[in-house]
Amino acid sequence: MNNVETTGAAPVLRHSAEPSLTALQLAAGSLVSQAIYVAARLGIADLLAEAPRSAEFLAVATSSKESSLYRLLRTLASVGVFTDTGDKVFANTPVSEALLSDRPDSIKDLVIWLGDPEHWKVYGGLNESVRTGKPAWEMVHGEPVFSYLFETNKELGGVFNRAMTSLSKQVIPAVLASYDFSGYGVIADIAGGHGHLLAAILQNNPQAKGILFDLRPVLDGAQKTVEEYGVSERIDFVSGDMMNEIPVKADAYILKHIIHDWPDETNKMILGNLRRSMPDGAKLLIMDAVIPEGNAPHPGKIIDMEMLVAPGGVERTAAEYEHLLAGAGFRLTRIINTASLVSIIEAEKA
Repeated sequence: MNNVETTGAAPVLRHSAEPSLTALQLAAGSLVSQAIYVAARLGIADLLAEAPRSAEFLAVATSSKESSLYRLLRTLASVGVFTDTGDKVFANTPVSEALLSDRPDSIKDLVIWLGDPEHWKVYGGLNESVRTGKPAWEMVHGEPVFSYLFETNKELGGVFNRAMTSLSKQVIPAVLASYDFSGYGVIADIAGGHGHLLAAILQNNPQAKGILFDLRPVLDGAQKTVEEYGVSERIDFVSGDMMNEIPVKADAYILKHIIHDWPDETNKMILGNLRRSMPDGAKLLIMDAVIPEGNAPHPGKIIDMEMLVAPGGVERTAAEYEHLLAGAGFRLTRIINTASLVSIIEAEKA
């Protein structure tokens, strides 16, 4: 091939100024996301952790067909996930290192959740969600997302829980760097999952005690987490359903990745339940994306599609949060952006 004349510039989709090629690149993004999912499932980044490896080596290690795996890795190298060092040998990049299993901030589990076939096929119903406003998850799986994950398909529920833990670990350093919790004696994390965020806050604020409120099956998996953080003696576990009541007294109440899961009417019910328990002077800390108005890019605008097709929730603007909170009897006091996907929306009883 070295003697074959090649004329003209090859299309470079990544930075193309040609609108049709840009549109094609965006439309083909689903192919890239599935390729990253497969690489995460196969543990390619872990296999490259010590040194570059050949496609042949990786194929044997993952029980894959060498030619097919090479094509997958070539695709991902073209968008910077891996790098092709020549002779079908691949190495990690800073992007693929985010998929390493042993990194505290690994997103491997989150990538596996996003690409899992049971989750992925829900996007085949996006058109119906856009037309009807109803979650495609229910059309595809026959029931709401959370009952499906925690009752019908607990194996997938485990994938989801690990993904949410992965997401929490991304958020925690940014939250701790952006908000001062030193003035609170008792901090409650409502629907706080396995307690990673609350435990990290207590670890950094020895004056505080914590309350982890969630469904009993979720709390059963939280004890190990709080022990790992060394704060188990300062956390009380309270089981319950935020849709019914939130019988918890605290100085600050955290709702992380909760409000975006639900439409306004459901959120007003949740916030109403919380408000009835809140002492005067307590703070509400919502931790979710706050998306900018207009054309400004923000990851939350993409995640909003997940909210549309899965739980039926929505990512909101600052004005929409202010309106939602006012309707539930709260006053928005400030919004603190962090170096992560979430902002901290602080509010108090009006």
